[in-house]
Amino acid sequence: MSSALAVASVSYVLVDLLNNGLIDRDIGSTGVGDVSVTALPPDRIDPATQKQSQLNLFLYQATPNASWRNVGYPARDAAGARIDNPPLALDLHYLLMAYGLEQLHGEILLGYAMQLFHETPILTRDAIRKSLSAPTQVSGAGGLPAAMLNLFTSELAEQVELIKIIPQILNTEEISKLWTAFQTNYRPTAAYSASVVLIESKASTKTALPVQYRTVHTLPFQSPFIEKVLSQKTAADPIVDGQPILPAYNIVLRGSQLKGELTSVLVGGIEVIPADADLTSTQIVVALPPGLEAGTQPVQVLQQTLLGSPLVPHRGVESNTSSFVLRPVIKMVNASSVHGAGPALRSGNLDVMVDPPVGPDQRVILLLNQLPPLTSPPDSPLAYSFVLPPRINLASPPPNPPPPTANITVPFTGVVAGTYLARLLVDDAESPLGIGINGTYSTPQVTIP
Repeated sequence: MSSALAVASVSYVLVDLLNNGLIDRDIGSTGVGDVSVTALPPDRIDPATQKQSQLNLFLYQATPNASWRNVGYPARDAAGARIDNPPLALDLHYLLMAYGLEQLHGEILLGYAMQLFHETPILTRDAIRKSLSAPTQVSGAGGLPAAMLNLFTSELAEQVELIKIIPQILNTEEISKLWTAFQTNYRPTAAYSASVVLIESKASTKTALPVQYRTVHTLPFQSPFIEKVLSQKTAADPIVDGQPILPAYNIVLRGSQLKGELTSVLVGGIEVIPADADLTSTQIVVALPPGLEAGTQPVQVLQQTLLGSPLVPHRGVESNTSSFVLRPVIKMVNASSVHGAGPALRSGNLDVMVDPPVGPDQRVILLLNQLPPLTSPPDSPLAYSFVLPPRINLASPPPNPPPPTANITVPFTGVVAGTYLARLLVDDAESPLGIGINGTYSTPQVTIP
């Protein structure tokens, strides 16, 4: 790679190429006479004071090279330490201008110069070394250190990629804008680019130790997908489509490519490892983990990969996230502290034991449906609903909320005495009803005396 002197070195080599080419082709025999080749800004060339014809190569723009701009990145690690010196890759854009002392001299010079660049599309390493052979002093260096005064120290000839001279096309509008910016009179012009110049810092870098050995682990690509979630009462019971999912049940995941090298199931944020006998590529059976609250729960299949020595699980692929509704079960319901007698409406409390326990932020609704004998007309059994608000203030929850509870007390009022079917809605998950021998709902029941 080159140093920061590479930009000036390219300009010097191109000027030297033009100068030597004009001498070799005996430009004086064309009647042009002596010719000077320079690399000056156009505003510093005064045609009124010219004593000889002149070719001028002006670097008007330097742009990042698109092919090299991301080579070597990232240059720093997460701590900000330098780990690499990525090259600064530049394309240099030149205007070749011809100033003739007499008429047609400018056209003659421009023709010879364009022929030279056409016949020398690449700057070879030998040509660069010959042009930059010491000492090639840079005049007007100002405050530059003495070690940078010689362009031969730029190492331009040693950079990885050779420099190519590429003709560019500028339309009339672009040329007009350039010469207007120069604030000088227009002269015959041709545009070229020199690509690519690679400038690299020699700053110290933090280099990692070499890798002692490599472990290559290959796996076929697969994407697990959950198509449906079913339930199973126990391992000995059949898997029934449409069966509700209740506490202590097994959930059954069916889909494709479910079995991986190391497979687990994430149920409501709790990771469960299925038994080998319950794991296939199309089905996984796992028991519901304890601690799940009633309501809608997400489920996902995770497949990890064992890597390293010793083998350590690493994150692999994940399935889509499916969901199921865990329905609460009423274990017991009794009426207590009942007030009222005769035909008067009753009020009191309903004490309910529920599984799974209700979380402090869950919303609970108790539903009552009257059973025969009815105190109202037979075609209009009574029904009630009572809302139990969350046990904590959801707007400003306490730092230490109370634990889930399996025993809840729901106040009721304005209820006709009788026997009722009881249901719970916990976050919109409804407890199931039992069916009696006659095919009608029969449990759980509560009697309000």
